[in-house]
Amino acid sequence: MGSNLALTKEIENYISNHSLELTTVQKEIISYNNSLGDIKRMQISISQCHFLHLIIKIANIKKILEIGTFTGLSGLTMSLSLPSDGELITLDKNKERNKIASSFFKKAKQENKIKGIIGLALESINDLKEKGKKFDLVFIDADKENYKNYYNQSLDLIEKNGLIVVDNVLWRGEVVDVKKKDKLTSVIREFNTYVNRDKRTENLIIPVGDGLTVCRKL
Repeated sequence: MGSNLALTKEIENYISNHSLELTTVQKEIISYNNSLGDIKRMQISISQCHFLHLIIKIANIKKILEIGTFTGLSGLTMSLSLPSDGELITLDKNKERNKIASSFFKKAKQENKIKGIIGLALESINDLKEKGKKFDLVFIDADKENYKNYYNQSLDLIEKNGLIVVDNVLWRGEVVDVKKKDKLTSVIREFNTYVNRDKRTENLIIPVGDGLTVCRKL
C-alpha cells in the first residue's frame, strides 16, 4: 500500500506554481487577508480554490449556496467557475466583511452572479427553503458549532446527487490528537462522525487545505 505524501511548504508552493493560476482579484483578496493577522485563517487555501473550481466544472454546477462569506475568496472562486447563467447566494452575518467581499466581487465583474444575504445563516436558510430554492452545491465554512445544523438544513436544499462540501474538518490535525479536548475540536470530531454515519449521503474527507468533506445526497 502506498503511503500519503507529507506536504511541506515547499511542496505546497510547487503545487501552486504548477496548477491553475489564480486571477488578479483572487490574489488581491489573499494579499488583503494576509494583512488581517490571525483572522486570515478563515480564508480557504489556494489548493481548496483549485479543488472547488474543478468540482464545479466537472459536476456542471449552476446554483451554489455558500454559508460563510468572509472576505470573498471562496465565493469569488466558485462564481468564476460557474457558467454565465450560474448563481451563487452567499450568507454571512458580518456587514463590514460583506462590504469588503462585495467590493472584490464587483472588481472581478461577478456581481451579476452573486447575491449576498446578511443575517443569521440558519434564519436565511429557512427563508430560502420557504421560497422553494434549490441548489446543486452547498459550501459550508462558518461557525463550527452550527455545522451539524447547516448540514441537515442543506440536505433540504439539494436534490439527489447534490453536493455538500464542508471546510475545516481536519481542524489543523487536532481531530486525531487525543490530548485536544477543547470545545471546537470536539464539535468537529462529533460532526465528522455524524456525517460518516448518515445514511442520507455518502461522504469522503479529502486532505486539502484544512480538510474538506464532500457529501453526495443519495
